[in-house]
Amino acid sequence: MSSEVKAKEPWAFFKSLVALALILLCVWAAQWQYHRGVDRHARNTVIEERIAKSSLALTQVRADLANYEWQSVTTVGKFDPKKQILLRNRYSEGKYGYEVLTLFTSDDLRTFWVDRGWVEAGATATTAPVVPPVPSTDVSITGRLRLDSSLPRGSFFALPGKGEGLVSELNAQSQLNTAKFYIDLLSGSEQGLTPAVPAQLPELSDGPHMAYALQWLFFGGLVIYGRILIRRTR
Repeated sequence: MSSEVKAKEPWAFFKSLVALALILLCVWAAQWQYHRGVDRHARNTVIEERIAKSSLALTQVRADLANYEWQSVTTVGKFDPKKQILLRNRYSEGKYGYEVLTLFTSDDLRTFWVDRGWVEAGATATTAPVVPPVPSTDVSITGRLRLDSSLPRGSFFALPGKGEGLVSELNAQSQLNTAKFYIDLLSGSEQGLTPAVPAQLPELSDGPHMAYALQWLFFGGLVIYGRILIRRTR
């Protein structure tokens, strides 16, 4: 009587170890994508709820700034045209331009930056863009409250009061002692204050994170299936 002895699979333990590592990686990646999706959905819900609220006076916002971010606020004060910053690398409908930030002091003596929206770049790299002037008198403004940690990052240069030429680059936050928030301007009491292209809201979709989480689980299943096939072919 003869019996057939099945050949032992070479490197079986090593192959199983690699498969296990890949499965654990897929499970970790799926959990990471899932939690990113949950966090993004929660953020979007907060933003949508707050931008739907009625405007409140900035004087009512004194503590817990994070609880008011994205809500519309109104205040009265004066712009400082000599303290103006243009953030580079901003685009609107495919055109290159800058985000304009101008220093503002409210009647309750709080100084902060106001994002006045987007302006198109000048004709050349050394030509300053045309920035709408600000009134020299007290004005009322309405805008979305933003945390200082959310201030748009990037290279920037400062403009003198009349916007003529470029001056040396500086860091707005280290050179001036401003409040821990800024405002995305929506409208103002004077003509010309309302931005032609206001600061954009972030994308409020939940993104593909949940789909990616399922994909990673699917990849983990493929690893298991592949390991079984390799085992059976021996």
